[in-house]
Amino acid sequence: MQNRDLAKDYLRRSDARLKALDVLFAEQSWADVVREAQEIVELALKAVLRSHGIEAPRVHDVSEVLIAQSSRLPAAIHERIPTLAQISKNLRRDRELAFYGSEDLTPLSFYSRDDASKARDDARLTVDTVRPHIK
Repeated sequence: MQNRDLAKDYLRRSDARLKALDVLFAEQSWADVVREAQEIVELALKAVLRSHGIEAPRVHDVSEVLIAQSSRLPAAIHERIPTLAQISKNLRRDRELAFYGSEDLTPLSFYSRDDASKARDDARLTVDTVRPHIK
C-alpha cells in the first residue's frame, strides 16, 4: 500500500455522496438512498483503514477487518467500531437488492422512507466518525 492520498480521496467522495443522498431522499428514491449509503460507508471505512496503514480488501463489507485491526485505529473511535461494523454488514446485505431487485422484489416498492432514513443516518454517522481520523 503506497498511495495514502487515496484515503483523503475516499473521504472527499464520501462527503460529496452524502449530498447526493439528500437529493435522492427528496426524490423519494428510497432504494437508491440505501444503495448509495452503502457505497458511502464502504468508502469512509476504507479511508480510515488506509489512513492508518491497513490494507482494505476489495470487498464491499470491511466489518471483519475493522474489528480485527481495531487496535491499529485511533482510540477515539474504538467504542464506535461495533456500530460501524454492523452498519457496514447491514448495508452490504442490501447492496445488490437495492440496486437490481429480484424476480419477486422491486426495489422502489420494497424499500421505505424509514429504510432510507436509517441508511442515510448510518452513512452520516460513519463519515462523521472517521473524518477527524483521516491523515
